[in-house]
Amino acid sequence: MKRRTNVRFGRQAVATIAAGAAIVFISMGIRQSFGLFLAPVSDDLGSGRSTFSLAMAIQNIMLGLPLAGILADRLGSRRVAALGGLVYAAAMLVVARWTSTAGLFAGLGLTAGVALSATSYVVVLGAVGRVVPPHRRASAFGLITAFGSLGMFAMIPVSQGLIGGLGWRGAFVGLAVITGLIALVALRLPGRVQATGPNPISDEPLLRILERARRDRSYLLLVAGFFVCGFHVAFISTHLPAYLSDGGISTGAVTAALALIGLMNIVGSSTFGLLGDRYRKRTLLSILYFSRAVLFVFFLLLPLTNVTAVAFGAVMGFLWLGTVPLTSGTVATLFGVRYLATLYGVVFLSHQVGAVLGVWLGGAVYDSTGGYTSVWVIAIVLGVIAALIHLPIDDRHPAAVTHPLEP
Repeated sequence: MKRRTNVRFGRQAVATIAAGAAIVFISMGIRQSFGLFLAPVSDDLGSGRSTFSLAMAIQNIMLGLPLAGILADRLGSRRVAALGGLVYAAAMLVVARWTSTAGLFAGLGLTAGVALSATSYVVVLGAVGRVVPPHRRASAFGLITAFGSLGMFAMIPVSQGLIGGLGWRGAFVGLAVITGLIALVALRLPGRVQATGPNPISDEPLLRILERARRDRSYLLLVAGFFVCGFHVAFISTHLPAYLSDGGISTGAVTAALALIGLMNIVGSSTFGLLGDRYRKRTLLSILYFSRAVLFVFFLLLPLTNVTAVAFGAVMGFLWLGTVPLTSGTVATLFGVRYLATLYGVVFLSHQVGAVLGVWLGGAVYDSTGGYTSVWVIAIVLGVIAALIHLPIDDRHPAAVTHPLEP
């Protein structure tokens, strides 16, 4: 009897991980291709890059609102993600049909942001965390994150091809068809939260958990550190294509650099996830953020060529979202998995506040100075700060042991 139960759980875990991986493959893959639309949309509407950047800033803040995580913890990830897929498709159609900048704000900003909050890592990792044993949790989270980047690697060429063949409006219609598939895949996610699986489900009230989190220094440091991650990835994903094109980089090299961010993050997220099951997550996070700062310094100092652009994409890809399995895994260690979607959703809100600043500041600085240099310098400083503030985090489970990477 015990053996049959283990088999049944194994199938549930595999189905949940597979569905979650497919959802973020589509959802995050398409989201990371939006930077390709910056120049053609801005030129066609005559709105300037700051307008597109503001729409992306609205999207990022809506994506960061923890409402989807709260609903997933109460109603189940299946319903939330399925509805999110349908809303995502509707958002793409809104952008395609509207002829004014209001369509950018309503579709790409508000509606797409709401849809992304229901189909991204917060909801998916919350579902996966309940069916995976604690000692494999960071690895599973890393795998899910890697599929989000695999989607980026796949969807950037698709989006580029759609823009080239159908124009940017036709491209958004094509993306609407693809995002609609999320609603079908989401049916494989678990329904309501149940006290079954490899992780004990706490019956502690949500408000009491939130109060404990508010007073927990380690949790607050995670919140602060994830702000920097959001600033980095949103600025780069939105403005890197234009930055490279402005610097004379060929279209092929720009596409290759963006695709390599997605491809190499498959390796990076998986690697950091595996390491997170063995070594101190706080140390790995500090190493990751400091490495980003060093990379940005070299990128500014070296001549901008096709080779350095592609090399930057490859290295940045390895460092891209390794923060996700480490940060979400630390949240699960601190508070368990019952309200993981909610608690990680709050941390992710900080990530998106940083993303809003990174996206908007990039556009505002470009429109006022004609370049992005000062934003890169800010990104370097923030990377060093993030590396330092993660070191005091107490990420040890009471039963955990000290590992060689601990400082």
